[in-house]
Amino acid sequence: MLLGAFILSFWNVGGAIGQTQNLIGEAGARKIKDIVIYENSLYYSSFPSVIKGKKGEFLLAFRRAPDRKVFKESGTNHVDPNSYLMLIRSKDGETWSQEPELLYAHSFGGSQDPCLLSLRDGTLLCTSYGWAFVRPEGLQNLKRPFLTADDRAIFLGGYLLRSSDNGKTWKGPIYPPHLSTEIYINAMGSPLPAYNRGALVEDRNGRIYWVVAVNDCNAPRKTSTHLLVSEDNGKSWHYSCPVATDKNATFSETSLYITSKGDLIAFMRTADLDDEACIARSTDGGKSFQPWEKMGFQGHPLQALRLSDTKVLLVYGYRHEPYGIRARILNPECTDFRTTPEIILREDGGNADIGYPWSVQLDKNRILIVYYFNKDGGTRHIAGTIIEIMH
Repeated sequence: MLLGAFILSFWNVGGAIGQTQNLIGEAGARKIKDIVIYENSLYYSSFPSVIKGKKGEFLLAFRRAPDRKVFKESGTNHVDPNSYLMLIRSKDGETWSQEPELLYAHSFGGSQDPCLLSLRDGTLLCTSYGWAFVRPEGLQNLKRPFLTADDRAIFLGGYLLRSSDNGKTWKGPIYPPHLSTEIYINAMGSPLPAYNRGALVEDRNGRIYWVVAVNDCNAPRKTSTHLLVSEDNGKSWHYSCPVATDKNATFSETSLYITSKGDLIAFMRTADLDDEACIARSTDGGKSFQPWEKMGFQGHPLQALRLSDTKVLLVYGYRHEPYGIRARILNPECTDFRTTPEIILREDGGNADIGYPWSVQLDKNRILIVYYFNKDGGTRHIAGTIIEIMH
């Protein structure tokens, strides 16, 4: 969950745009079951990502922080000084280890939104970003301008971790470059490293693409999205081009996908567009992007998965009544997003504090979609839905 520059429409409610249908028939998929993957009433667990690692083992990373109600506080925020990156494993995608491994604890603050990518050579990447919690006497002395949340949480910016042993150990943090249009500095008074939530992608030549967010204006406060590229397995990054910018609208959490023909697609969360998802396309290998487009439906953030028949499963959270998780099956080039039916995976969420789905292929026909969830406003936990693709 990205905060600050887009403290966004977290409790937004409103009507849906476009077609909707249940998970039957012409939508092309059948729901098998919902599962609880990890739940502990002492913790607020959220913002997962999932991949298939070496030897077919599934790895799921998520952000875990104390549920502040254990300290008799009234509620829990999305930023916390004890917010750590955790990892669980599964052989089949249904039964998961219940004692999470510590993936990473940042030395200077709480971490958010671990986003995993498995490279062709077996290396794993994990992107994240952090918030430093500064006491009142320090806040008044910090160099400005800085991005703040929850009164005393100061944004640290983004970082990456790398693993060469299937997630048993991690090296880093690696700090991506500061982009020249970023107006904020970090809690240490240094240029803010680039950051974002969303799926990275590797092309057939081994280049890795990452869409990052840039705070480019504070009146009104908004962000734009830009493309970074790595040609050394994520060890270093360089700037390529803008992805989506606008005078008024915000573009933030973005997942990338490479189509069968090689187009690079950016699926973006927005603000000030009534929560309508947006898309941008590059046809020249990430050197430039065509003008962004509205997709015709509400939901965020989005993530895309290539299916065995080359169609594309697009999943996203739905933070409007009825709260839940939704999806669409797109054609191989992702051009029919306005006309393909919307699939309802879940509509029993307790409130808008749910979502952030991420999908992975279990076998030729079955897909696991993971996300965080709550029932009746209860414990935030990591859940999943298994579906079967109907060919």
